[in-house]
Amino acid sequence: MIREVFMPALSSTMTEGKIVSWVKAPGDKVEKGETVVIVESDKADMDVESFYEGFLAAIVVEAGDVAPVGNAIALLAETEAEIEAAKAKAAEAGSASPAVAPPTPATPEPEPAPIPAAQNGSGTGRMVISPRARKLAKTLKVDLATVKGSGPHGRVVAQDVELAAGKTPTPITPASAPVTVSAPAVSAAPVPAAAPPAPAVPGQVVPFNTLQGAVVRNMVASLAVPTFHVGYAITTDALDTLYKQIKSKGVTMTALLAKAVAVTLKQYPLLNASYTEQGIQYNSGINVSVAVAMEGGGLITPVLQGADQMDIYSLSRTWKDLVSRARTKQLQPDEYTTGTFTLSNLGMFGVTTFDAILPPGQGSILAIGGAQPTVVATPDGMLGVKRQMQVNITCDHRIIYGADAAAFLQALAKLIETEPQSLTL
Repeated sequence: MIREVFMPALSSTMTEGKIVSWVKAPGDKVEKGETVVIVESDKADMDVESFYEGFLAAIVVEAGDVAPVGNAIALLAETEAEIEAAKAKAAEAGSASPAVAPPTPATPEPEPAPIPAAQNGSGTGRMVISPRARKLAKTLKVDLATVKGSGPHGRVVAQDVELAAGKTPTPITPASAPVTVSAPAVSAAPVPAAAPPAPAVPGQVVPFNTLQGAVVRNMVASLAVPTFHVGYAITTDALDTLYKQIKSKGVTMTALLAKAVAVTLKQYPLLNASYTEQGIQYNSGINVSVAVAMEGGGLITPVLQGADQMDIYSLSRTWKDLVSRARTKQLQPDEYTTGTFTLSNLGMFGVTTFDAILPPGQGSILAIGGAQPTVVATPDGMLGVKRQMQVNITCDHRIIYGADAAAFLQALAKLIETEPQSLTL
């Protein structure tokens, strides 16, 4: 039997995927549940496993090429004897129709879309194993069922296999660190060490990359939502003092702002809600997304899940980990698609004020400008200098009104100006 391997939908917004690399080559034996290919979704690189045992007979979509979700990207032969027939079928399909046309199923029993190996922790109960760890387990004769994963979301990495075999784990260095959701052949070098993109040639049209294309689709979808903007000036002297006191403990200003917003959202759940055709969807958790620019173009919004429940030190550690993995395209879908409220902080670039575009599926986004020394009137009628930052909130006017946004900003300002120490409790 010859089966088709389809381009999977790795996120709810994904319409097409790019082949990063093939872990298996034509003719290779494929075990059920083994990683076959690395696919770039809209915002992450992910392992794709095979549902069946067999032989990778033919690759339909080569590394670097793009295919729509649901299109065949390879053919899997059940036996070695069927490999040549599968190759002929792939060649015939390639010459008979455009690459983007859906191929005719080889059998009446289509293969379900392969599940990305990086879904551990999503409730499937399925063990997720890196390709390197799987190969090492065979070499060291380690039963993977007995190995507990220490990687993100419980992923089994090479060091776990070495520990299970009684060996000293190989130290992880920046050059040899395991990639969370991609094959060993894919570089996991941090973004600062990566070569800068080649400058655009004047007059040249540069196609959107996958991430940029996803941003385009989201922004176009946002145009259908009626929004409004409300601005507020917040004095940051007390927050700046607190930040200086706890910065040495690894606390970031982004984490402080996210924590302040999350605590305030507990008082104003409408700002954490979203619109549905049936009515207002009040979210059960406060998941704060923070926009992060990606080198090469585009942005991603890692999510601080349950930000109101985490202490500021755990929140800061989580944020640093999310940013590090976001910039090497190692985030899982639930780490960038589950936000209920978004922060966009261009203040770190010296921007003083701006309005942000509302992300699809959310009711509000807060644009944060940089704090600047400002001359203000004191309560006794004198003039003084205080540091102030301008924040502008964009809201979905179908469910949130001006008074709701104003009350939220007032409460946020009060917390930052008079009670910032409570953020460390």
